Amino acid sequence: MYRYASAFSALLLALAAVLTGAASARAAAVSYAALGDSYSSGLGAGAYESGAGACKRSSKAYPELWAAAHHPSSFVFAACSGATTGDVTAGQLARLSSSTGLVSISVGGDDAGFPDVMTTCVTSLGSTCLDRIAQARAYVRDTLPGRLDTVYSAIRAKAPNARVVVLGYPRLYQVPGDCLLGLGDTERRALDSAADDLDTTVAARAAAHGFAFADVRHAFAGHELCSKAPWLRSVTLPPEESYHPTQAGQSGGYLPVFTAAA
Repeated sequence: MYRYASAFSALLLALAAVLTGAASARAAAVSYAALGDSYSSGLGAGAYESGAGACKRSSKAYPELWAAAHHPSSFVFAACSGATTGDVTAGQLARLSSSTGLVSISVGGDDAGFPDVMTTCVTSLGSTCLDRIAQARAYVRDTLPGRLDTVYSAIRAKAPNARVVVLGYPRLYQVPGDCLLGLGDTERRALDSAADDLDTTVAARAAAHGFAFADVRHAFAGHELCSKAPWLRSVTLPPEESYHPTQAGQSGGYLPVFTAAA
């Protein structure tokens, strides 16, 4: 009986090894394309790649980190700082094909004007800030869903066989937090609510297209601005890097969430 049990155990171990090897081979064989905006290009993480120009593609961004760890058969890093859904459709989708096996994308924040929202709130506190946030939330509710549908449909048409992972956005602030200067808690809560609205809309449209939604809010919990260990840049120079993930935000926030969804 013991000999049979040992042989059976050995067979199971051998089968597990074969399956693990097959899974590893499939992972290594995938053709990966990273699309989207500054949260995918790595703006704020530094170590920008030569030749990327204003797109600010960072070697510390989660797509680069994932590719370095998983060795896909091919890797296209097309994400670009400031990209809207229209920019993705017009300028990034040409890199996709029927052989593309994995696509990541974050997009929608620039469509809704969040860079202008942050500029407005930093320079004009109170009702001016809150009114601008309300405008962005209305856009996210009323207009962004159609824009996302357009770009998601285009991705599926260009890469019909790919697994598509849509990444969301973190809340910006821990409220209450340790910040003594800058925005008040009312404005900070309103910005976090706007981020929640954005994620809710992105998640719903991703699901409607059969895409996976990777929610980074839990990963960034305790690492927002005004926390003791923020993974986001506050107002900084150059100013376009403000309110973007640091290297720690890319490696500790975005990378594990994407890896789990990919």
